[in-house]
Amino acid sequence: MAEDLKIRLGAGTPAEGAIADFGAHVDLLERAGIDSLWLPEAVYSPRVDPVVGMAHALARTEHLKVGTGVMVLPGRDPVLVAKQLSSLAALAPKRVLPVFGLKPAREREVRLFPVPEGRRAAVFDESLRLIRLLLEQDDVTFDGEFFQVENVSLGAARPKRLDLWLGGKAPGALRRVGRLADGWLASFITPEQARAGREAIQEAAADAGREVEADHFGISLVIAPDGVPAEFAAAVSRQAPGTDPARLVPGSWDAARRLVEEYIDAGLSKFVLYPGGAEPYKRFVDRFAEVMMPLQN
Repeated sequence: MAEDLKIRLGAGTPAEGAIADFGAHVDLLERAGIDSLWLPEAVYSPRVDPVVGMAHALARTEHLKVGTGVMVLPGRDPVLVAKQLSSLAALAPKRVLPVFGLKPAREREVRLFPVPEGRRAAVFDESLRLIRLLLEQDDVTFDGEFFQVENVSLGAARPKRLDLWLGGKAPGALRRVGRLADGWLASFITPEQARAGREAIQEAAADAGREVEADHFGISLVIAPDGVPAEFAAAVSRQAPGTDPARLVPGSWDAARRLVEEYIDAGLSKFVLYPGGAEPYKRFVDRFAEVMMPLQN
């Protein structure tokens, strides 16, 4: 199966990098020929806002794809999200890669994305359906539990169909990917868990009478050549209790390549690598290009 997959590797920027350095980091990725840049949702942090960062990165590059890895959807107005995505896709065709998640990785940011109590998953599903309609149809009427629109259009320009990917690893999240999404971007799971997740998604898709393309399964990884930072070790402890952090956060570039190869064997083909050490970003990009890019086909 792995031989038939289109392997692609993208990169994130440093977690503690200043926003003032963001443009220079984007330029490094473009010059190195790296496939894509990924922007996580981290409000209370130095990271750039995902939508603002996408617009800036796409405007200053010609080839680099830009994705959200991942952006919280419930708590945002889906009509405005669809307008943002359609605008970006029209301005930078084939380079916009949206990935949505149920809630922020940081618990204290959940209140920034308010939804009715106990209904976050239901809002997520309805938002995703409405976004899909708005991106693909010129005259949309939608009467849902949370959102209603009547005879609306985002405009005459209709970009090429935009794939909508989701994160998550809980059973309900995997079923949602199978029922509603075009792809899956996981995190903090082992290759064995990734294989099981992919199979669960494919089963859910088949049950829904649809298909998630074989090369639309990926994972985000942190590379920590100077050792696993405390922040990431804590994240592993929260998200994967009992798992050796070194199994999820490789401590060298060679270990990262071996781990990516394990994920490829498990049926994943899209990878997002984030710097987790103190090395300069140029060094990270240089090593990425040297060690990881030969895996692409």
